[in-house]
Amino acid sequence: MTAGAIFSAVRVSGKPPRDLQVVMLGAGSAGIGVADSLREAFVADGWSEAEARAHFWLVNSGGLLHSGRMDLSEEQRNYAQPAERLVGFTRTLENNRIGLGDVIHRIEATILIGLSTLPGAFTESIVREMARKCERPIILPLSNPTSKSEAIPEDLLRWTDGRALIATGSPFADVIFKGRKMRISQCNNVFIFPAMGLAVTATRARRVTDSMFLAAARALAKHSAALADPAAPLLPALTGLRRAAVEIAFAAAEQAQREGLCVKSSPESLRNAIVSSQWAPVYPSYR
Repeated sequence: MTAGAIFSAVRVSGKPPRDLQVVMLGAGSAGIGVADSLREAFVADGWSEAEARAHFWLVNSGGLLHSGRMDLSEEQRNYAQPAERLVGFTRTLENNRIGLGDVIHRIEATILIGLSTLPGAFTESIVREMARKCERPIILPLSNPTSKSEAIPEDLLRWTDGRALIATGSPFADVIFKGRKMRISQCNNVFIFPAMGLAVTATRARRVTDSMFLAAARALAKHSAALADPAAPLLPALTGLRRAAVEIAFAAAEQAQREGLCVKSSPESLRNAIVSSQWAPVYPSYR
């Protein structure tokens, strides 16, 4: 879901992929999982593993993950920044910690993701500094419930003069900004998991792979209303979910065929199988 929202936002921003710098607050299982999915997308686009990892700046309660820290798990160490890249970074005196604000100040961050459950962690100074160096900052406060969100969408729009591309982990009401009602997209698994189940049901694929999820994320991004209107939401409206699910399932199913996980069929047959497998809320009358 997060990858799909980010793919959409990157296309809207017009930022070249090689210029992306991903900052994440939260380096637990959710944060590492999101980082892994984005890194796999970069590698699939032709980047080397080392090159892809260099674009990630993960921060947890101990500060920025870097090679000098001895408290990192094996999964976290994959994203540890080497010491030579941190010359000039400000560190706290008491524990030599490099915080989120220091990272945002030193690099040209284009994507800021929150999976920390720290409400208000994306402060006005941090967001304004990011927006000063990035025309369309991509900001995703993904912690839930709503009370744990790293920022409130209304604040993000105000601090960036409406330039922020936003998706949240919790539901937020529409925001009125400069006289325009703006719907805030929620990174809800309802966009991906039912479509993936539909793909597996239609193809009888033996396994579900990371590549199938990546294909689903790319297909989701293609249905973003923001591609036609940069002020529109990054993710489709729920009213169009059934139509989007067919296209997302089709992309995942095609990937399953490419990987040899199911019987190969023509695109037309595959699409028909997906449509016929989709449940419809229609009930027969017996009287």
